Amino acid sequence: MLRRTFIAAVSGVALTLAATSAALADGHGNKMDIVDTAVNAGSFNTLVAAVQAAGLVHTLKGDGPFTVFAPTDDAFAALPEGTVENLLKPENKDQLVAILTYHVVPAKIMSGDIAGKKAKVLTVQGDRLSVNARYGVKVDNAKVVAADVEATNGVIHVIDKVLIPGD
Repeated sequence: MLRRTFIAAVSGVALTLAATSAALADGHGNKMDIVDTAVNAGSFNTLVAAVQAAGLVHTLKGDGPFTVFAPTDDAFAALPEGTVENLLKPENKDQLVAILTYHVVPAKIMSGDIAGKKAKVLTVQGDRLSVNARYGVKVDNAKVVAADVEATNGVIHVIDKVLIPGD
């Protein structure tokens, strides 16, 4: 099986994600969707907890295709103190859903599709993300640190900041 390994330094921690040409497997030959890929990567614990709290697991395990700009645990840790805890409270579910769905595009966009271009892409949340792939790749104010992590229902691009609608 053809594999690509993406290694990026995120706050001094090496993040390694292995992707096959068609879909990721969990070591037992089972193909994984976006949620399972994030869980198995080990660097998206906060994102996974937020997706669960927002009730979006079933959606992101759906057919897709989806492009997810996935902030690492370090990206969430860089938010002002108490932000994540506040967002995870049941009374803030609507705000959490808005933030998480702002990280999701309802299409599969590979890095090669946008290389050398600028674009505004519509998110599931309803706003548009500014993508600049002219010199590296930036999404709004976040840098893509690992690209094209394929899953059965889309692709993950790892980012170094949490995207906030309206910022």
